[in-house]
Amino acid sequence: MICVRRARPGDAAAIGAVHVATWRNVYAGVLPEEYLAGLSPMRHAVGYERAIADRRHGHAMFVAVASGADAPPGRPGGEGGTIVGFVSGGRGRRPGLCGEAPAGSGEVETLYLLDDYRDRGLGRRLMRAMAAHLAAVGCRSVVLWVLRDNPTRWFYQRLGGRAAARETIQFAGRQVEQTAFLWDPIDVLLTATATAPER
Repeated sequence: MICVRRARPGDAAAIGAVHVATWRNVYAGVLPEEYLAGLSPMRHAVGYERAIADRRHGHAMFVAVASGADAPPGRPGGEGGTIVGFVSGGRGRRPGLCGEAPAGSGEVETLYLLDDYRDRGLGRRLMRAMAAHLAAVGCRSVVLWVLRDNPTRWFYQRLGGRAAARETIQFAGRQVEQTAFLWDPIDVLLTATATAPER
């Protein structure tokens, strides 16, 4: 069984481990090998512990927790199961792409899922949890930035996100391009995620 729930402070270490495992898988060949090798689950855990506790600006985190037959083999499950994915977000951190002030737009900051749990509807369920939360705190649209070379960017298009902006940033010692996917109004994302399978 896999459930999606609000993240708790004790989840930070598992979230940090998912972050590192996901980046090493998705960004192999995209970001420098030495950068990926140097990622630290513990260092990320510290940041995520702060993020879980931070409720300012409508911030929230949700986790996908696998238990029973769905738990990953050989990975210790914490109380209630093993975290296999997570999503975080809140009100927009910069002016919206629709010309709205940040108070009117929401942002999905992270969405990471272990490779073995893709194509099972979990990304959709996590996006649904975040979209419902953002709508509840008054966001009228949602934006998500993703590196152009991220092979999972098609997922956001399948959920109705439209490429609304591009920019080049300096990251891990390289110039990389990122794309903003936009759902405006937020109901586009809520509708696209409403039929998430329960698995």
